[in-house]
Amino acid sequence: MTTTVSRTFTVEPAPEVVVAYLADFGHAEEWDPGTERCTRNDSGPVRVGSSWHNTSKIAGVSTELTYTLEQLADDRVVLVGRNDTATSTETIEVTAGGTGSSVTYTNELQFNGLAKVAAPLGKVVFEKLGNDTERQLTEVLNGLAR
Repeated sequence: MTTTVSRTFTVEPAPEVVVAYLADFGHAEEWDPGTERCTRNDSGPVRVGSSWHNTSKIAGVSTELTYTLEQLADDRVVLVGRNDTATSTETIEVTAGGTGSSVTYTNELQFNGLAKVAAPLGKVVFEKLGNDTERQLTEVLNGLAR
C-alpha cells in the first residue's frame, strides 16, 4: 500500500537555486521536520547516484533509510529512500513562478511486509507531516534568497 502526500507552494529563489539546494539531501536536516540526521555516504559533486544515510523520527518512531539521488534535471529532483520496511520516493518539481519558483513536493511512501498494516494510520500522520514540511521548506528556501 502506498501513501502519497503532495504540496505546491511558491518561494522567492529562482529554480536553479532551489534545485541545487534540494538535490543535496544532506540539507534535509534543515527543512524536513522528521529528519534528525542526514549524512552523505559518498563524496564529490552531488550527482545522480549520490546517497545519504537518513535518520528520522516520525510520530515517535525512529527509522533509518538510505536515500539515493535517482533523477536530477533543471526542473526536477527525485530522491528515493529505502530500508526493509519502507520505500520513500520524494519528487520535487520546480518551475519559474513570478519572481521566484513554484515548488511541487510529493512524497510517496510504500510500506513493505508487516509494515503495510500501518499504512492507513500513516496517511493521517503524513498529511500533518506534509503541512509541517511545506511550512519549514518554504521558510528555509526563502532564507536562501536573502
